[in-house]
Amino acid sequence: MNGSLALQVQDLVAGYTPELNILRGITLHVARGEIVTLLGPNGAGKSTLMKAVAGLVPVRSGAVQLFGRSLVGVPTHQVVRRGLAYVPQTDNVFVRLSVQENVELGAPAGDGRQDAGEDLERMFTLFPRLKERRRQRAGTLSGGERQMVAVARALMARPQLLMLDEPSAGLAPALVQMVFDKLREVRALGVTLLIVEQNARVSLAISDRGLVLAEGQVRLSGGAAELLDSPEVGALFMGTREAST
Repeated sequence: MNGSLALQVQDLVAGYTPELNILRGITLHVARGEIVTLLGPNGAGKSTLMKAVAGLVPVRSGAVQLFGRSLVGVPTHQVVRRGLAYVPQTDNVFVRLSVQENVELGAPAGDGRQDAGEDLERMFTLFPRLKERRRQRAGTLSGGERQMVAVARALMARPQLLMLDEPSAGLAPALVQMVFDKLREVRALGVTLLIVEQNARVSLAISDRGLVLAEGQVRLSGGAAELLDSPEVGALFMGTREAST
């Protein structure tokens, strides 16, 4: 496998029950250091893809490799140890715990690391707003701040690949931009990102490439700028009209 690839998915078939495959032969890759956005209508299989990569949905056939090592059949906690972190769309913070307690939970248990405190301070440097609210219960934060907590907790495991499912969901426009600005900073730390997002414009603006999923398959792929200019993508995800023919 090409050593420049962070994630490679080949002919992936997966689903929640044996009778129903949500993913029907998906093939894609994410290079080291890239930001890649996954677009698609509801039910396209975007979230299922992330969960299958993370070991949360059974893989029927096909291959999933993270930095050249197969993830098929690997328990989720081992997937994390291999360098992957996943931030789900919902229920991604512990609302009754403080900000600091939430973030600290991201440090892998039993790995012998002695510098979790340094990692915590690193997260507070990256997300100064969280440092200001470190003793505050996560359930009292704004939506954008909760997303920061979820991302910071994921980064405590020092992942090489970070997957995020709809990081802008339910956020006001100003908070959406704030979250995506932070994701740019995360990439600058050397972390590769795969993002599922409905807000195509803001996500593609920070991405290198994008892919459009439909009915469990990749229907369209290209550079981020190319997809931003695509009439098809514009009509589906950015409220623009298709160009007349």
